[in-house]
Amino acid sequence: MPIPQEIVQNVTSGKCILFLGAMASAAAPQGARFQYVKTPPGGGELSRRLALKCVYPDQDVTNLQRVSLYFEFGPKGSRNALVQAIREETTKFKEVGVSGGVVESNIEPSPALHMLAALPFPIVITTNYDHLFDTALYMAKTTDGRSKHPILRVYDPDRVGPPEEVPLDPCEHEPILLKLHGDLHNPGSIVVTEEDYLVFIQKMSNPHHHPIPRNIQARMNSWPILFIGYSLKDYNLRLLFRTLRWHLTAADFPLSFSVDPFPDDLIVSIFQRGGKPMVSFVEENLWDFVPALYQACKGVEYPS
Repeated sequence: MPIPQEIVQNVTSGKCILFLGAMASAAAPQGARFQYVKTPPGGGELSRRLALKCVYPDQDVTNLQRVSLYFEFGPKGSRNALVQAIREETTKFKEVGVSGGVVESNIEPSPALHMLAALPFPIVITTNYDHLFDTALYMAKTTDGRSKHPILRVYDPDRVGPPEEVPLDPCEHEPILLKLHGDLHNPGSIVVTEEDYLVFIQKMSNPHHHPIPRNIQARMNSWPILFIGYSLKDYNLRLLFRTLRWHLTAADFPLSFSVDPFPDDLIVSIFQRGGKPMVSFVEENLWDFVPALYQACKGVEYPS
């Protein structure tokens, strides 16, 4: 499939920010060249599993923010118990063995994550809590064959003052990985409950407590962003995108791209209205787009 040359040029020149979502770790569709089935649960499935564990009393069992809020603040709930439950459900793949028992195996990065980790994105921002892309980055090589050593930054809701700064122009050898909604190793950092989201947005509105280092903010306003594994129909993602650029007009920042096979018509209209669109939608499945992007940037196919 043809990849827009603007995307290829920005990625290969090291001037494109990858915004990575959970769908990059979803199961590969039937017929895809690359197979991936040992996948972590999606948001709705994770919510259902947590609802069972905490005996959630209401009907909206797929509402992850609400279910996790009950898990933390309901009877016998706690923050550590919530994060431990999330960790258990997102790091192990469970399947029925030949004898009928449940067999667990470690979840590994998807082929899509390995391909993206091999590309020269200088900044990667993710709202995923797991360590799948971290692992893929440490396993990846730079264009000249060196190992990558990412600069990791994790959201800290208890931090006083601005976050620790990062290089304005990070190199391929040491890309920045910003875990915007926390990390499973740090229970307090996870943004998952309704209250967590309120606190996060509150901090976004205060320059002194903003969760994103200033140099990353600067590059988000000057480099294009490639959204993979998200749907911009997600209200929280749109709110984040708008908050980062609320003081800018569309003419002041470069066009970003969203890989989405079925973009919502209303969302497309919102982001493409006016004289200059804010986001261009690439209507392709990421399991087709990512291998094609890898080949366009590397000049070779990713091995099956």
